[in-house]
Amino acid sequence: MIRLLLKAALAVILLGGILAALIWHQYQQFLSQPLKTPEQGMTLSIPQGMSLRALGQKLQQEGMLQDERLLRLYGRLHPEATRIKAGEYHLAAGLTPVALLDLLVAGKTVSHSITLVEGWSFAQMMQAIEGHAQLRHELQGLTDAQIMSRLGHPEEHPEGRFFPDTYLFPKGFSDLDLLRRAYAAMEDQLAAAWKERDEGLPLKTPYEMLILASIVEKETGLAGERDRIAGVFIRRLNKGMKLQTDPTVIYGMGASYNGNIRRRDLRKATPYNTYVIPGLPPTPICMPGREALLSVAHPADEKALYFVAKGDGSHQFSATLKQHNAAVRKYQLKK
Repeated sequence: MIRLLLKAALAVILLGGILAALIWHQYQQFLSQPLKTPEQGMTLSIPQGMSLRALGQKLQQEGMLQDERLLRLYGRLHPEATRIKAGEYHLAAGLTPVALLDLLVAGKTVSHSITLVEGWSFAQMMQAIEGHAQLRHELQGLTDAQIMSRLGHPEEHPEGRFFPDTYLFPKGFSDLDLLRRAYAAMEDQLAAAWKERDEGLPLKTPYEMLILASIVEKETGLAGERDRIAGVFIRRLNKGMKLQTDPTVIYGMGASYNGNIRRRDLRKATPYNTYVIPGLPPTPICMPGREALLSVAHPADEKALYFVAKGDGSHQFSATLKQHNAAVRKYQLKK
């Protein structure tokens, strides 16, 4: 009887060993066998709080994994592999389960991008943001003042406050978070330009530098002329001359601008008509880029007080009104 029990016990142990060996063999195959993904790869979305068990079940249901229990076994043997992060991931063809978990634990999500362009107005920027499908929209329907209030700057005008650049973000990133990043970037860029500015500039605050940089941004067709255009405006401010720049007039006209500036538009008193008001307008008129900020910080040291567009993107600079009138006749009136 005892001998029979011993044989039965040995048989059970032997079968258990065979079963364990079989499971271990399957587990080792599982570690190195690629997931069943399309040849071009695929996108996998991981919601917030997803467990390793739920992930395994999802992969098995979608036919990428044969036995999700092996994924859980890996998690028990490697607890750090259970700390998967939410987000959108690109799974390349040939990716193994271990490589997948490494990707999810590292949080290497797919990056989307949006480019905020130099010279855009706040309205143009918001139109691009509202049309971006990968952003989570929290600001739709809000006024400019409400948006600035949500950002924590309720008393500030939004124009020019956001730095034009290409921003990368994961899917589900909010438009509010994007604006926070662009606002902080402009604060940093403006502070850096203000700190290194030339001595003697007729600008009292960084905000005045931002306003003038926005005008330079809109006036400049060729990058190489930024410093020269900034120099003209700086000298006019120093001499108490009006800036007389069309982009500020256009900004002040708002929706009534149809592509043409008439004489009565130049005479109409608005806060942005620099043919009428002395000094700077009350706010920026667009988003200036880093180069525009630096051109105001380091304007060209010349004598020019005027410039006129030649029609090819460049300008003719003049030191006297007589020279300027001659340039206007040549390039604008074609005489």
